Amino acid sequence: MTKKRISLVAPFYNESGNVHEFFRRVAAIRADLPSYEVEVVAVNDGSRDGTWNELLQAREAYPWVHLVDLSRNFGKEAALTAGLDRADGDAVVPIDSDLQHPPELLVQMLEQWERGAEVVLARRMDRHTDGRLQKISATSFYRFHNMISNVQVPMDVGDFRLMDRRVVQALQQLPENHRFMKGLFAWVGFRTVTIPYDHTDRHAGKSSFNFWKLWNLALEGITSFSTAPLKIWTYVGFGVSLLALLYGALIVLRTLVQGVDVPGYASLMAGCMFLGGVQLIGIGVLGEYVGRIYHEVKRRPVYLVREEHPAADAADERQVRLVQDGY
Repeated sequence: MTKKRISLVAPFYNESGNVHEFFRRVAAIRADLPSYEVEVVAVNDGSRDGTWNELLQAREAYPWVHLVDLSRNFGKEAALTAGLDRADGDAVVPIDSDLQHPPELLVQMLEQWERGAEVVLARRMDRHTDGRLQKISATSFYRFHNMISNVQVPMDVGDFRLMDRRVVQALQQLPENHRFMKGLFAWVGFRTVTIPYDHTDRHAGKSSFNFWKLWNLALEGITSFSTAPLKIWTYVGFGVSLLALLYGALIVLRTLVQGVDVPGYASLMAGCMFLGGVQLIGIGVLGEYVGRIYHEVKRRPVYLVREEHPAADAADERQVRLVQDGY
């Protein structure tokens, strides 16, 4: 009887302190799942430390590791895409290499998958590993995004999830260059169940995400799945014009009743600066969308691969599977 293949997709960026422990724990899970063939597609996203050398060493110890080295740092979304393009498992699980996503949760995910779920989401029970500002900003982003978008991104659910093969094939049909993976995961749909888990501290090192990167990721998510900001500024412009019309009518009425009045310089400048600010913000919102159109129409690849080492024990079977799937 052929074993079902499970592919773990793990992006690595400056994670040299986590490589050994990550594969040690995955190897322990493989031993607990003898009825499955578990592989890891490890994507080195242009790390500047010793991550790639440690990944090469890990592949010598674990032949079920497929290594992909990107030509530079393209970002986590691109690294995930590279991993998903190469993961040929019957089920695919994106997972963080810093061990904040516990590999041991794979057992529960597989149980739900075998019961018929096509997507198994892992929801964080708490955000104790985040700072106060990060907690507030994350909650605000999810609520705002889901309020203005038709695609509802689950609260406190990141990239850690199990996806059936047909879900991955659906994702591979989406042509976006700028990819907000949480939104794409939600957009494809399919039968979904959610299981809770405890988000742990990083095993080593610190996150490469800072406030600026998170802010840009939030903008990517909002502009990729909603045109509401464009519509909002239409109403803002209408509201400001209405206020200006009412104020102009008030001045005319007061002049007719009280005579000619010389307006103050301060109030004139305040009004001009306010209207100028509203216009610039509106142009900025429009520019965000135009900029994304500019990047999309160039059709550059999402990532470039510098070096690749397929899993040693599955190269022939992988080629057969890819041919069968039409790739």
